[in-house]
Amino acid sequence: MTLPAAACYRKPPAVKEATALRPRHVVLAVLVAVIWGVSFVATRIGLDAFSPPQLVTLRFSVAALPALVLPSPALPWSALIPVGLTLFAGQFIFQFFGIAHGMPPGLASVVVQTQALFTIVFAALALGERPTARQWLGSAVALSGLALIGLSVGGELALAGFLLTLVSPVSFAVGNVLLKRLGPADTTSLMAWLSLVPPLPALALSMALDGPLALPRALTRAPAAGLLSAAFLGLVATVLAYALWGALLRRYTTATVTPFALLVPFVGAVSSSLAFGERFGPLRLAGMALVLAGLAVIVLAPREPSVILSPSS
Repeated sequence: MTLPAAACYRKPPAVKEATALRPRHVVLAVLVAVIWGVSFVATRIGLDAFSPPQLVTLRFSVAALPALVLPSPALPWSALIPVGLTLFAGQFIFQFFGIAHGMPPGLASVVVQTQALFTIVFAALALGERPTARQWLGSAVALSGLALIGLSVGGELALAGFLLTLVSPVSFAVGNVLLKRLGPADTTSLMAWLSLVPPLPALALSMALDGPLALPRALTRAPAAGLLSAAFLGLVATVLAYALWGALLRRYTTATVTPFALLVPFVGAVSSSLAFGERFGPLRLAGMALVLAGLAVIVLAPREPSVILSPSS
């Protein structure tokens, strides 16, 4: 996420695009994918100390700190607020609620990536984009995998967790479409200023559900692991990772960079398995494989895709 969808960032015409990543840039792209994959584990740890809206509030309060020194994008708040509410607030509030209600983190890292197929549909409806046959094929394959995952509900995968998590990529996709309608902007500045949007609605939700003083109490009682996870999500998974991803997108074509996003679900699944012993049965593994295969068909198209797969974490 991400970028969570800053991959839809439009580079100014003056930028010269390269066609192949240099070795050091490959390392950076892989590093970002690892950070975003591990962030699902950090989310699960953070939710042991904070409620979902509290963790969203903390994540984006930290992520918005660079806005104190970065210039604001030349875009009106009437355009920025809807993007911030869908791309960040909606996506992560539902993702965090899903994980808190029984969605295993590794499986969540796969389900959230289905934002790519939802974005294809929404972009066709709202922007008049015409998906290619390859994109429709990839979407159909990914959707069949999502259906298989749904059939595996039970045991450690609660229905409520699955459904809540499924809203996350839908909100993510709406944010993608809104982001595509914005004019050119520096990715780092844009992400920092968009991060100003989620804390207020997330805090209001926390006050309504947890109580007006719940967040201060949670902060004073949180163990070191919970505080570190919130800091990791804000500073590393948002500020650092998006800055690196945006720098790669400014230098290379999106078709060159975004295939690295396919590493995120693999890292998420492996790291969750190592950290929490998460296991995947045959049906769930088949569903995950179909989702990833469908996303690969979409992202690894011969032409630069109009819809960008961007990690969410």
